[in-house]
Amino acid sequence: MSDVVTALDGATFNGTIAVEDAGLTGMITLRGDFASTSFQNAVTGVSGVNFPGKGEVNSVGDRGLAWMSPDELLMIVPYDQTNAALAEITENLGEEHHLAVNVSDARAVFRLRGNGNVIREVLAKLTPADLRVAALPTGRVRRTRLSQVPAAFWFSAEDEATLICFRSVAEYVFGLLRQSAAEGSEIGYF
Repeated sequence: MSDVVTALDGATFNGTIAVEDAGLTGMITLRGDFASTSFQNAVTGVSGVNFPGKGEVNSVGDRGLAWMSPDELLMIVPYDQTNAALAEITENLGEEHHLAVNVSDARAVFRLRGNGNVIREVLAKLTPADLRVAALPTGRVRRTRLSQVPAAFWFSAEDEATLICFRSVAEYVFGLLRQSAAEGSEIGYF
């Protein structure tokens, strides 16, 4: 049996910011009725974090919940605990209408670290999203695109952002981030 590796197998780049392959990350896409108390209890019970409001991401350590749409969440758990978390959600929700899918191996996760304004500038070169602090403060998630591929990102702290994309475009996204974060490419907008 093959060893499980990320799409970029630990790749890093240091330019105006650090761009890092975040390593194996457990991710479960959840769809259901957000108004349902049993859905909220099942999700928060397994994730260990509060249910997010619209556009929010809540995290504690290596666990989190990100609001992705009015009926979709992304649960983040340690990679080796993903299948157990999925089984627990499925058991807790029983017959309640929901969808829970392990998407860990279909996604790539990047960490962007450095000066918060520079991280925002690096991303602003690649996306039409409004990256001003007022529009995307810490704890808010944004689904958008980077160049021509879908992605989601959020700031977990002013000097650190997490970015998620499909695994199949991970190398392309890493190349975009490297180019946008290259020394000498600064614009100084933020």
